[in-house]
Amino acid sequence: MIKVAFYDTKEYDKPSFEKYGKLHDIDFRFLETKLNEDTASLASGCEVVCVFVNDTVNKDVIDKLYENGVKLIALRSAGYNNVDVHSAFGKIHVVHVPAYSPYAVAEHAMALLLTSVRRIHKAYNRTREFNFSLNGLTGFDLHGKTAGVIGTGKIGRIFIDICKGFGMKVIAYDPYPQKESDIVYVSLDELFKSSDVISLHCPLTDNTHHMVDSSAIEKMKKGVVIINTSRGGLIDAEALLEGIKERKVGAACLDVYEEESDIFFEDRSGHILNDDLLSRLISMPNVLVTSHQAFLTEEALNNIAETTVNNIVSYYNKDGLCDNELCYKCGNIEHCKSDRKERCF
Repeated sequence: MIKVAFYDTKEYDKPSFEKYGKLHDIDFRFLETKLNEDTASLASGCEVVCVFVNDTVNKDVIDKLYENGVKLIALRSAGYNNVDVHSAFGKIHVVHVPAYSPYAVAEHAMALLLTSVRRIHKAYNRTREFNFSLNGLTGFDLHGKTAGVIGTGKIGRIFIDICKGFGMKVIAYDPYPQKESDIVYVSLDELFKSSDVISLHCPLTDNTHHMVDSSAIEKMKKGVVIINTSRGGLIDAEALLEGIKERKVGAACLDVYEEESDIFFEDRSGHILNDDLLSRLISMPNVLVTSHQAFLTEEALNNIAETTVNNIVSYYNKDGLCDNELCYKCGNIEHCKSDRKERCF
């Protein structure tokens, strides 16, 4: 039986992971705590740890896991910016879930956009108090507007299709454009300058960290709507707040936040929120914040569990190869240049 320490467990995680775990003789040790230097020892007796986006998997944590006999880190997410893949190389293999339900995230991005521009959240709160006034609820048509999409992977391309369904003009930026597609690619500066709506669908890397900063916002149209369902670190939240206060940014729809790790996924309604920046953002009438829930559909949860379990099983197969392994050796972390013919270490 394969024993797996499953960190940062939520109730919605268990059913699908238990289902697929039983099919492959995997014993999940569900832990509510997040993985960090202090909790790494809880994986003792397990060869695999399963982690999520807000677990800390830095060099010190990796070293402790390695000392405790952990051989595999199985991310149940696409993003891996919280994992020091460089430090893991040669010690612990790392796998992720590159795609679970791109429709879930793309649809949530559009749901945020529609809610914001048509003031649905405000109307909902009013009518619950029997206030049926329409004052202050004027929105604008998406039809004919320009959507700028940053990142044209699976999620970005689905969001593009959704925007086109609304009759929007779509432009995109990606350092690695999709070949033989009808996507209209432009420079990042051109996208900032021309878009009425900007939606982020790219990974968080050194190159994309704070790509939306004060300089970028200065280039944007007055009244631009910014959507982020990818990673919080793509946006400089201080600069975003200033852009909102200066009336440059017309609205912000955020499913992620750079400092979310100690805030999101928990009920903090009975506590004072110590993050002043997030508190100020939430207090703005043109800001929508959801707590990293874009992935949260039944289909996505099922796909995440199935892929994660298959990744774990692949490690224990005869050749130990897994198409979803993250490897630092080749320099191209997600796309191993060895074509997965053998383990990298």
